[in-house]
Amino acid sequence: MFTMTVSSMSAMMFNLALPSIREQFDLTLAQTSWVSSLYMVIYAIGTVIYGKLADSVRLKSLVTFGLFLFAAGSLVGLFSQTFWMVLVGRSLQAMGAAAIPATAGLIPVRYMSPDRRGSAIGTVMVGLALGGVLGPVISAFILNFAHWRWLFSIPLFVLILLPFYRTYLGDEPSTPAKVDWMGGGLLSATVVLLVLSLTSHSLWMFAVGICILGVFIKWIGNVDDPFIQPRLFRNKSYTFGILIMLLISGSVVSLSFLSPLLLTHVQQLSPGWVGLVMVPAAMTQALFGRKAGKLVDRRGSAYIFTIASGLLLISFVLLSTFIGTSPLFISAFLIFGNVGQMCLAIAMSNTISAILPKEQVGIGIGILQMTNFIMFAVASAVYSSLLDLGTVKKLNLANGYGDGIMYSNIFFVLAILQAALLIFYHVQFVKMSGASVQANQ
Repeated sequence: MFTMTVSSMSAMMFNLALPSIREQFDLTLAQTSWVSSLYMVIYAIGTVIYGKLADSVRLKSLVTFGLFLFAAGSLVGLFSQTFWMVLVGRSLQAMGAAAIPATAGLIPVRYMSPDRRGSAIGTVMVGLALGGVLGPVISAFILNFAHWRWLFSIPLFVLILLPFYRTYLGDEPSTPAKVDWMGGGLLSATVVLLVLSLTSHSLWMFAVGICILGVFIKWIGNVDDPFIQPRLFRNKSYTFGILIMLLISGSVVSLSFLSPLLLTHVQQLSPGWVGLVMVPAAMTQALFGRKAGKLVDRRGSAYIFTIASGLLLISFVLLSTFIGTSPLFISAFLIFGNVGQMCLAIAMSNTISAILPKEQVGIGIGILQMTNFIMFAVASAVYSSLLDLGTVKKLNLANGYGDGIMYSNIFFVLAILQAALLIFYHVQFVKMSGASVQANQ
């Protein structure tokens, strides 16, 4: 859980530094967003690769390699002098950090019974939430007293845990791993080109990305052990679950990505105050993570999904309507959203683990995590491009503030999307998932 905390901090804490990076290198916000987007693309693909390797390679070896690569990327970024070196450092960080959710995500599935799995997933999620708590605080502290490059130093502390991993992880025999590197490369190229097309407004990049996506789909249908198993998507409940998770992930990214920018540009707060405003929401998320997992075990995923969707809907509506209000109110609005985000992630993970056969649960959860991380990168690029548009018309007529209209519009659209997702989940997904569970039993 400690390692998950550091990993989560590394993914999120650069959001506070984006304005400073943009100013130093004279970039657009969309270009600067690659500091976060590139990390999440590599993180997503790497999570699946490490998940496949975990079936045939010692976990001790995977974790050692991942933590060393995580630290190496941190050193590159710490001494970087150009933007491309910053991106190289973030890329290496992501290649190493991807080992962390891959191994942590397998533990609840492999070692916990279904009636305790929700609680176990909640415990893992606490690590992510703690990163959300500490990330803004530590990031704000560093930015107040030092250059933003020192944010790269935080992951170096995770090396303290390496002796414990080397001591307590078993020495199970390793076997040759079979990984569809071609499929992983095609998927990576697809995501990178699609995100680049959004940040650079390039139609040809978008077209090439779609073409490579077609090649990827054909490829995984013709190889014995593809990067993504097509047979998983023959389960309609699983397909609907992935679709819902994609849209949810794209929505909740707004809370971690847009909030620091909103507080900086609209509220005119310094990085230190931005971090403090975001702390209550992240702290509440951490406190409720394990309780939400236990509640899933007792009341079921559909019950938690409904509550979580309601909390997110409230958060989006309040943020859209009162975009220019006091930072104290913004802090309160974020509490609803962060708790809703946590509960949705637990509910969807638990639901998907229930609707898949036991032998498909591991790869199914891995693909779920991958889509979550990929959508983070895509949504960050979309939001950055929208913020670069400039003057726009107001969509939420209840918003009485003149500043931050684009932020208000984004949250307004997300509120409508969240309401539609809740209806879709209950009309289609609950009925179909129930049938899938009965079939698996």
